[in-house]
Amino acid sequence: MAATVVDLHLHDPQVRQTWMTFLTSLGITDFDNSETAQIDFTLGIYEGNRLVATGSAAGNVLKYVGVCNEGETNGARFNTIVSALINRLAQAQIFHLFVFTKRQYQQSFQHVGFKELAHSDVAALLETGDIGVDDFLAAVPRIADQQTKQVAGIVMNANPFTNGHRYLVETAAKENDLVYVFVVNTDVSLFGTEQRVQLVKAGTADLKNVKVINGGDYMVSYATFPAYFLPTPDQQIDYQTTLDARLFREQIAPALAISRRYVGSEPRSHTTNIYNQVLQRELPPAVKVKVVERNHTPSGALITATAVRQAIAENALESVRSFVPTTTFTFIEQHLDELQARIQKGMNINGN
Repeated sequence: MAATVVDLHLHDPQVRQTWMTFLTSLGITDFDNSETAQIDFTLGIYEGNRLVATGSAAGNVLKYVGVCNEGETNGARFNTIVSALINRLAQAQIFHLFVFTKRQYQQSFQHVGFKELAHSDVAALLETGDIGVDDFLAAVPRIADQQTKQVAGIVMNANPFTNGHRYLVETAAKENDLVYVFVVNTDVSLFGTEQRVQLVKAGTADLKNVKVINGGDYMVSYATFPAYFLPTPDQQIDYQTTLDARLFREQIAPALAISRRYVGSEPRSHTTNIYNQVLQRELPPAVKVKVVERNHTPSGALITATAVRQAIAENALESVRSFVPTTTFTFIEQHLDELQARIQKGMNINGN
């Protein structure tokens, strides 16, 4: 029976239920809105009236790829659905793709041109396309004789850049010849990626051995890793953080001679505290992890970006003036209406 690739319109309750039932039969059971809301399109393969394969795309990430192998030979359905996803994205001028998948499906993706970036016991991160991690790394600026220098790395969201972030960077700058600050590239933050990059640059301009880099597709927040194919939150956190740490350890650090990774302590965030613990487990001995105690204001208040975002929402900027560098405070004042409008439209300001 000939296979037909069609669009699956998940806003149609009947189509969505068929899709969910099929994926559930393959062991994929997480259809939380945090995972499905980001889907741009979904394709399916029908043989007659029976759904036998599906795949979705969210930006340049493939998600919810599921194939029924019953009666199939040589992975034809898998090849067909992945090829269809790649072709659709190419039509949208998206040529650099990622997939996060269970380890048992890793080889199938490698057979259709994906390259592994990192893996854990349960999952793998792969990419394909016209550019790759080597191209990203080649564009990162270096210093003379970098391989013989003491080089450190920091990964931050900086939403926005605070005096707490400044203290972390300043500490690393005093202890190393070169410090890379990688700013997480994400559109789900109150402050846009380029805004955050510029605020970090402005707030560290006097630290001449610090280079601020847009993290692109490789310095990602563990929270952005799809985890729909893992059954429990604990497994999801471990998978996400482990892959992130191994990507840094195996791809980023060796190329840039990074031997230290600096993180701030996380007294108020259980999840981020786990993340720090995973970094300490995964990065050494190749990369030493240094945990820097979080900074406080002169009055003793713990400096957090969350408090700054809440002050923006409540129109109470003076309450957090001491939390941020002058460059950040001035930017917030100049863009207050824009930031408050984003919050009113539903932008989440909780978290780190």
